[in-house]
Amino acid sequence: MLRAKLNRMIGVLVAASALAAPSVFGQVKVDPALPEYKPVKGVSGTIKSVGSDTLNNLMTLWAEGFLKMYPNVQIEIEGKGSTTAPPALIQGTSNFGPMSREMKAQEIDEFEKKYGYKPTALPTSIDMLAVYVHKDNPIPGMTLQQVDAVFSKTRRGGYAEDVTRWGQLGMTGAWANQPISLYGRNSASGTYGYFKENALFKGDYKDAVKEQPGSSSVVQGVASDRYAIGYSGIGYKTADVRAVPLAADSGSEFVEAAPENAYTGAYPLARFLYVYVNHKPGTAIDPLRREFVRYIFSKQGQLDVLKDGYYPVPAAIAAETLEKLGIR
Repeated sequence: MLRAKLNRMIGVLVAASALAAPSVFGQVKVDPALPEYKPVKGVSGTIKSVGSDTLNNLMTLWAEGFLKMYPNVQIEIEGKGSTTAPPALIQGTSNFGPMSREMKAQEIDEFEKKYGYKPTALPTSIDMLAVYVHKDNPIPGMTLQQVDAVFSKTRRGGYAEDVTRWGQLGMTGAWANQPISLYGRNSASGTYGYFKENALFKGDYKDAVKEQPGSSSVVQGVASDRYAIGYSGIGYKTADVRAVPLAADSGSEFVEAAPENAYTGAYPLARFLYVYVNHKPGTAIDPLRREFVRYIFSKQGQLDVLKDGYYPVPAAIAAETLEKLGIR
């Protein structure tokens, strides 16, 4: 269900803007139709962001760009995991909640119970959740069912056997009998939840997964362990790891974790990265949050997306998102 929704959204994203085409097929670029951000008067106060570790660096880049224009604004960023975003928004201890997954129904219900309306989700950028191996690992690709059999003890994907050694994935020679070392995120992470939902078919992780406090820690673990495998956002990719091509099932072709496959939805673990805000429909959003959101969806803000290794949204989606908040 989530995959189908994401594919529909990404399909709309591409179709909505012909200007996105050169960004997708070739070098990734920011849509030239996005507005240039220009500062306005009357902006002050404190921005407090609580949520996703995956978005931690990106929120920092947006904050740095915003502060150049509004040096008197105070910005605090806390990135301990997507699970921390909804409670902070509900309690009013943050005014931005970055999340690498959509809010769960229960989280939305708790928010609505307090405020009488739902939180507003802003799809700020596109990520691919990559399955990483050591740079020397020659594995050509994996199906999601194999990924499930490697990481999950429940194997809801239906793979025939539990996979614990590289030889079970077709590796030969020195690799064949080597045990697979598992790296992943902790349960506070939206990446943990997204991977569980979409790669483990809502199954349970193996106890052997070495849970890491951050996305970069997963990549560092895989880079330093020749026989390791782990998962993290594409923005954390380094030269010391490989992103394994993935297939939705055994009857499908392996798809590279490449930009064009994120935009078309062909890559099976493509996702939007969200920032949630508390906004009562029909009311005007305060100037500080209004301008920070405008910056995110400007040329400068989407250049920050590229700088962090993720993929920008085209102007049509930016305009549609701003409209949710009554921003024109």
